[in-house]
Amino acid sequence: MKTFTIPLTLLTLLGFLVGCSNTPFKGSEVVGADEFVMDSYKIKEGKFSIMEMEGHPFLTLNPDLLEEYTDTVEDGDVLKVALFHPVRGDLSGAVQSIGSQIGYKVTDGMIRLPDIDPIKVQGMKLSDAREKIQEAYDKEIDGVEVFLAFEKRFEKKIELAGLVSLSTIPVNGKKRLFEVLSEAKVPPNANLFKSYLVREGSPVPVDMHRLLKEGDMTQNVVMQGGDKIYIAEEGASSIMVMGEVRKEGVFDLPSGFMPLRQALALAGGIPYTGDKGVIQVIRGNVLRPKIYTLNWKHVIRLPTSSMLLMPGDIVYVAATPITEWNRFIQQIFPTLTGIELFRKGAAGVIAIQ
Repeated sequence: MKTFTIPLTLLTLLGFLVGCSNTPFKGSEVVGADEFVMDSYKIKEGKFSIMEMEGHPFLTLNPDLLEEYTDTVEDGDVLKVALFHPVRGDLSGAVQSIGSQIGYKVTDGMIRLPDIDPIKVQGMKLSDAREKIQEAYDKEIDGVEVFLAFEKRFEKKIELAGLVSLSTIPVNGKKRLFEVLSEAKVPPNANLFKSYLVREGSPVPVDMHRLLKEGDMTQNVVMQGGDKIYIAEEGASSIMVMGEVRKEGVFDLPSGFMPLRQALALAGGIPYTGDKGVIQVIRGNVLRPKIYTLNWKHVIRLPTSSMLLMPGDIVYVAATPITEWNRFIQQIFPTLTGIELFRKGAAGVIAIQ
């Protein structure tokens, strides 16, 4: 009985071809549809829940940031001061004359008025600054009444960058984020998931997608001078669909999430070569990903909101077993033919000898 020995090179080739086929991913971190649904509801909670799933600390918005504030006196402001005294008309006239010709500009946080020492008013409400000036005059002269108003303001602004039409916008203690984004003409395709607001060097945890697209006014913070806003481009976050689909590719994720059903539709759907029983979503660290194995029945029967993808996800559709076998045969057939021809040729040479 003859034995047929497979050459080592052929075994290597077989292993390579099998390794390159579209087979399902396996490992200890492979989970099912139930966990994918649970994680989808976390994704639906918004930007900072998604970021927590990515490994970032969970941030919450301080409700105090939603409160309007009263503008205060700051360096560069010019104040309008008037005094009334039943006898000292000279003092009232001097204050009015200086104010009309030069103005009372706040410098180094101080205002300088006739007959009293400089008074620190920076950071004070206008009413508090008036009381402080009143107290200073009361110590020097009885019966003086002080009137105070803003003549010119040092304009407080926020800075904007990215997909916006304005680089600066003035704020006044009442203007909110929604109004600012409207004035800046943020385009509808902007990536609101990757957009952010920075205040005093630290990010403010606001979800612009929930504010603009869902009308969630709990995200509508009051803006402050010096705030910085960046609006990201559409492709700043994405997902990938690969394997047995008609159009493999990378797809933008401007909202921070996308239904699995929509992703498969963008990829042209699953052809007859794809195994609809093995649709996998690969999420997280490349070295140790979390892999969800799903079925086409889950995709079409479960609610869209319970089957969500997040930035960085890879959707992989495996091939059917018969597709794998056909491809294997197509790839290995030329090699087997060559081996058979070589064997017959060698046998013919031996026979001639």
